[in-house]
Parts: sequence; C-alpha cells; structure tokens
Amino acid sequence: PQLAPHLPRRLRHAPCRLLYCAARDGFSLGTLYRSTGRRSGPALLLVRDTEAQAFGAFCASAIRLSNCFYGTGETFLFSFSPELKVFPWTGRNSFFLKGDKDLLMMGGGSGKFGLWLDGDLYRGGSHRCDTFGNEPLSGREEFRIQALEVWALA
Repeated sequence: PQLAPHLPRRLRHAPCRLLYCAARDGFSLGTLYRSTGRRSGPALLLVRDTEAQAFGAFCASAIRLSNCFYGTGETFLFSFSPELKVFPWTGRNSFFLKGDKDLLMMGGGSGKFGLWLDGDLYRGGSHRCDTFGNEPLSGREEFRIQALEVWALA
C-alpha cells in the first residue's frame, strides 16, 4: 500500500500475483528469469537482506535476460529502511535493467549499479547511481540476501 502512490496510475489498483519466491522456487537467477520472462508486463522486485533491511525496484518491463539495458522511465528503486524512500528516474541515462546470466543490474553510471543481484541470489549490492540518484538501498553497499520475491502487476 505504501508503494501504490508511486506506481504508474494505471497500476495503482492492479491485482498482484507472485511470480517468483526464493524460499519456494530456490535461490537461482536462472529460475527467476524463467519465472518472470514469460510475461511482458511490469513487476515489483522485493529484497530483504540478512540485516532485515527491505528494498527493491519497480520494473516497468518484465525482468528477463538481455544483451543491453532496457526499460522505461517509469522504473524506480525504493527502500523501506527505516521508512519508505522512492528514487525515480533522474533522466541522466537509460540504464534501467539488464539481465545477464550471472548478474541482474538496475540503474547505472560511473561503473556503479543502483541495485545488483548475483547469479545464485546469495549476494547483492546497492550504490549511488546516475539513473535513479539513489542512496544505497541497504545498510551496506554489499549485502547477503535473506528473501527475494517478484510480483507481477497487471
């Protein structure tokens, strides 16, 4: 409910459906891509690290393998630690999402990613980036993932 006002208007009351849950489906980026890549619509990626920090990204496009960055300016990063902070697109570049086999990246610039997750979904990181002008989403720039979910918004 806290994120709803920040979503595109057409999605604020859209039903959500769980596409991927690491606890249910296993900690694997390949499995995440298989679970989310069949859809073309927007998704909400939620992460909780081992220090109980909650954060994530609204992805205007489906999360999938890609050769280059893709997505739209509706994409944003957010953190719930300790209260909701939303980091929308700054317009400085278009590095929204890139899905490599061993790394999922969101936001970029100056060699840093706003949010990245490794191939086994065990580690991730969050740095200031030009795309979203965000602060690090977790208490540490590199973190261990405790829980991860991807929800479809339609």
